[in-house]
Amino acid sequence: MTEARVDDSDHFDGYIGPAELRVREVCFPVEVTLRGFFHPAVGRYQWYGRVRAQDELAALVKGRKQEATLSTPSGEAVGVLSDPDLWGRYRLVGYSKPPFEVTTDMGDED
Repeated sequence: MTEARVDDSDHFDGYIGPAELRVREVCFPVEVTLRGFFHPAVGRYQWYGRVRAQDELAALVKGRKQEATLSTPSGEAVGVLSDPDLWGRYRLVGYSKPPFEVTTDMGDED
C-alpha cells in the first residue's frame, strides 16, 4: 500500500491512501481516493470517491450496490459502494461525517 497523503491546496477536503473497507462483515485492505464538500442548502456534508480495483472485492459485490464501512487513519464512516468503472474501481458515496479530516477554518472574515 502507498503512504496516505492530503493535497496541500486551499480548501481541499479529501484523502488519498490506504483504508479498510468492510462489506457484509468481510474486511478488505484497499486504496482509496476521496473528496468531499458541504451542501449548505441541505445542511449536510457529502463525501465520495473511488476504491482501487480488487478482485476479491469485485467477486463479493458483483457490481451491485452495497452498504460499506470505510476506515482510514482519521476516522470511519458508512457509505454506499456502487458503479464500478471500466477499470474495476468502485464508487463510494457517503453523507455526514466523512472518514477523513475536514477543513473547518474559513479564513479571515474581513
